[in-house]
Amino acid sequence: MNTSAHAPGRQFLPVGAVLTSIFSLQFGAAFATTLFSQIGPAGATTLRLTIAAVILGVIVRPRWSRWSNRQRKGILALGVSLAVMNGAFYEALDTIPIGTAVTIEFLGPLTLAAVLSRRWADGAWVLLAFGGVLLLGLGDHGESGLDPVGVAFALIAAAAWAGYIITGSHIAATLPSADGLAGACIVAAVLTLPFGVVSGGTELLDPKILLAGAAVAILSSVIPYSLEMWALRSLAKKVFAVLIALEPAAAALAGLVIIGQALDSITLLAIGLVVSAGVGTVAMNRQPSPK
Repeated sequence: MNTSAHAPGRQFLPVGAVLTSIFSLQFGAAFATTLFSQIGPAGATTLRLTIAAVILGVIVRPRWSRWSNRQRKGILALGVSLAVMNGAFYEALDTIPIGTAVTIEFLGPLTLAAVLSRRWADGAWVLLAFGGVLLLGLGDHGESGLDPVGVAFALIAAAAWAGYIITGSHIAATLPSADGLAGACIVAAVLTLPFGVVSGGTELLDPKILLAGAAVAILSSVIPYSLEMWALRSLAKKVFAVLIALEPAAAALAGLVIIGQALDSITLLAIGLVVSAGVGTVAMNRQPSPK
């Protein structure tokens, strides 16, 4: 049993790292939407992952030949999770507000937390969160309501987010976090490159676009993923999965500050329910599990 995952004093730094990654990731994602009109969501995804892969590759210099077959498979799985999670999420942001998209996407880690939990009370928190997500449909989303394609992409991102937590935890336990992350980012960049080239074309090479893409890569990939991979070495998967309950709130704040996406009261209530469910689960899991 990993006692460090349950000791409040030892949790402080990894918890702080996850919280820092949350706000860095969401503000980076909000900024990335400003590139959609020029290179599209797929182009922004490719730029973000490719630049992140280059930065991490140069700094870390991962050596594929030194990894075992199991480690290589783990990095491939993490890379696929990153590619699908980021690609689907940016496609969702193209048609629905970032706060709404992240709230739907959060169903992935929250469902994972419920599956891993042995407490009946955690199931109640998950039901509260699902209620919050359902409440999103009653918010003010214009005459046409929430775009179903955007919702579908957000749900795909949710499943990939759960996969990212599982594969990331495995990599963090078997490889130095920087090595595994660098390798996974390279895999993700290669997988998304064809879609990005089709979407962005020669605009991807524009110096201004490259500079903006570098900012997005650092804010949305290099900083948050590095911190999360490090935190996953000492945090239990379930605790990590529910700690990021602040993601929807951070996304709503980033959407308002960066791109002026104001949300109506019903949508804010829905986000509040989801955040409350995640925080409630974290608070309950600070106590020792009954034997």
